[in-house]
Amino acid sequence: MSTVDSITRCEWGGFYSFVGAIMDEKNTTELCADYPVSKFDRRRRNLSRPNASDRRQFKRYLGAFPVTVKYTPREGVAQVMTATVVDISEGGVMLEGLEIPDGVSDVALEFRVPPGVMPEQFVQGEWSCNATVRYRHPAGNKYGIEFEESLGVRLARTTWARLRWTAVLFFFFVIGIVLIMKYENLYLFWLDVPIFLYSILVAGYLVTRFVFASFYRRHKPLKELPKITVIAPVFNEREHVGRMIAQVMESAYPVDLLQFIVINDGSTDGTEKSIEEARIKYPEVEVITHAKSLGKRHGMSAGSEKATGDFLVFIDSDSFLAPEALRNLMKPFADPEVAAVTGHCDVENIWTNTLTRMQAVRYYVAFKVMKAAESVFDSVTCLSGPLAAYRKDLFMSVREEWLNQTFFGQPATFGDDRSLTNSLLMRGHKVVYADDAITTTIVPDDHGTFLRQQMRWKRSWFRETLRACGFMWRRPPLMSLSFYLGFLLPLLGPFIVLRSLVYVPLVQHRSPIIYILGVFLMSCLMSCTYLFLKRSRVWYYGILFCFYYMFVLIWQLPWAVLTFSRTLWGTRN
Repeated sequence: MSTVDSITRCEWGGFYSFVGAIMDEKNTTELCADYPVSKFDRRRRNLSRPNASDRRQFKRYLGAFPVTVKYTPREGVAQVMTATVVDISEGGVMLEGLEIPDGVSDVALEFRVPPGVMPEQFVQGEWSCNATVRYRHPAGNKYGIEFEESLGVRLARTTWARLRWTAVLFFFFVIGIVLIMKYENLYLFWLDVPIFLYSILVAGYLVTRFVFASFYRRHKPLKELPKITVIAPVFNEREHVGRMIAQVMESAYPVDLLQFIVINDGSTDGTEKSIEEARIKYPEVEVITHAKSLGKRHGMSAGSEKATGDFLVFIDSDSFLAPEALRNLMKPFADPEVAAVTGHCDVENIWTNTLTRMQAVRYYVAFKVMKAAESVFDSVTCLSGPLAAYRKDLFMSVREEWLNQTFFGQPATFGDDRSLTNSLLMRGHKVVYADDAITTTIVPDDHGTFLRQQMRWKRSWFRETLRACGFMWRRPPLMSLSFYLGFLLPLLGPFIVLRSLVYVPLVQHRSPIIYILGVFLMSCLMSCTYLFLKRSRVWYYGILFCFYYMFVLIWQLPWAVLTFSRTLWGTRN
């Protein structure tokens, strides 16, 4: 059995018999190569109870990697053996495949956390730590080991501290260089007006994103949680739907206040079977089945008709909620003028390859900086598909208009989230971002699928931004100026790149190195932010992404503008 088959059988089917699957696998060190797999409590929906147990201080993640164990019996020579990690947390590990004498409690461990087993901030090379045996399985051969000092505490005073100081120093160094370069741009402005003007505007736009985002503040918890309905349209997601369902149902949200509806939108790959397997454990899940695929909008609409909650929460079929995500998503609704809230989305399969790591940095900064900056003005321009919530009455008031949206006489088949956001913003409602309502999503891991996805996003961005141009001037002045500048600059981008990298060297015989250096410095701002907040060694992939954008993605935009009326999805089977 392959690793993927093993995960599919034990995880995505909805039963979570992880340990058995791990031990069936010969190549166990690669089991969690793409993303961490949390270990749920044995008690069903434990976190949703009023008296939810907090016996687990740290979240536990399934693993199957080797660890060296050293101990010295009271009488005898030091022993060194290799064991296998069954699960791991910040505070300790569960080991098997070794025998520790009853009289031994103190051990020393040496191991390396493989990428994808724990959150990326814990993937920090070799670990050597002292620990204590806290649990011995009655059948033997399995031991719960507690670290003398938790991994989080240890990293906070060592590696994380160094990474954060490095990020801060690098950030201000980059800002200094950028200011010097912009001063030079002003001094030489008339030598090449298009390039220098564009460069100054881009730098100003990006720097103000960081300035605005610094004013973002989290909302206070609600005194009383509302009744909500979570709606998940699903199309051909056999591999992920079981886990998606389980993570919604295991959320820290009261059972009597949570309704969950899954819409099977004409799937043909066995998704229906995976849903039914998940419902064996979670029979409360309601299912709506479409005989043929009608599209995401119709799925969302069908779910809203059956919803009993005062708030509708929409999630994608490959989105995986953090336990507190739903609670935190509701906090901004304490303000009665808030119509909708978008959560924070990270990349789940970050460790797959270079492409997914580049997307991880891009996603994080897009939410933590760009959406946070927009949220300061209550004007988030796109409520993201992986996790967004709406007041039900307001959603229903715009549903027909949104559901029947057309372009050049053709039904709109994508851009659902941005279109729905526009329908609320144009009516003057507040639309905000909750950075502590966290979900993760599976992103494309091959360039073909990724480029098709980006083309679809660019088409929807262009046509919905054109639509928004008619009313965004009514939002706060700084937000309006930022919006129109954020629309104009990307459209000019391809022409500026072509002028900088082709026309200037060939016709004016000047080096494009200054322009390339400017792109590098702007990318460093994004990467420094990721390093500071995530404390991850993946930060430099943000620099790679900016150059990937400049040499590859930016050239999609002119074609997207010319073909924005097309309605093909592009990445659906």
